Amino acid sequence: MKISEKKFNFWFNMFILVGMITAIVVVNFLKISSSGALTVKHIVVVVGALMGVINTVLSANGNIWTFLFGLLDVGIGAYANYDSGNMGQFAQHAFYFLPMQFIGFYQWRKRGAGKREESGEISKVKARRLTGRQWIYVTLILIAGTAIAYGILYWVDLQQLNAGKIQEIDKSKLFLDAFILMLNFMGQILMSWAYMDQWYLWNLVNVFSIMLWTNRLMSAQSDSYTIVMVIKYSFYLLNSLNGLRIWLRLSRSTNTPEPAQ
Repeated sequence: MKISEKKFNFWFNMFILVGMITAIVVVNFLKISSSGALTVKHIVVVVGALMGVINTVLSANGNIWTFLFGLLDVGIGAYANYDSGNMGQFAQHAFYFLPMQFIGFYQWRKRGAGKREESGEISKVKARRLTGRQWIYVTLILIAGTAIAYGILYWVDLQQLNAGKIQEIDKSKLFLDAFILMLNFMGQILMSWAYMDQWYLWNLVNVFSIMLWTNRLMSAQSDSYTIVMVIKYSFYLLNSLNGLRIWLRLSRSTNTPEPAQ
């Protein structure tokens, strides 16, 4: 029996939501167990992670409500990083990811997302595609940004090495960190301007994140929740593959690629 597109999306989304939420709950349970205390910050971070899960699933389905949950996720992430003294991550959340939620909402509304159709359903975003020239720009930014991020991360690890805090510099890990950072940066831009091509980047983010955590799993630094992180990003990969499938269909109505507005 052939399953309808609507039913498939519903059950697939439920599978992704349950899988990722379970992974997040287990990860945070193990963190709490190792620290020996449940704090308000732990609860807030878990809530933020759950908002992030809903955000990614809604984004894959072209639903404009993704930016509401993205706003909650980023806001909580900014608070958690500020409270923990991670000022670099705080700045990234507060001054980049946070304003991009508002930009994304505005751009998606311009492209028809969130409007009620004659059938009574809420319309999804009309996706667009990058031109060949735009892909060249994206690639050059990724290469240059990865090189700069790698240099900064290498310098930080070099200081730690000289201070005796680490025994060696893992160059492959630094490259993955830098590349994933830039993929996230560009992926957020493409998502906010409703480009279907974002999902190529999100798929790379999830593949390399799986590689990063698998590498940690096989190292002496492996923690009890590392395997759960591998599982978590495996679910994210399934979601991003589904997002690519859906957005390819959403972008078919736009045959001629448009420049960013």
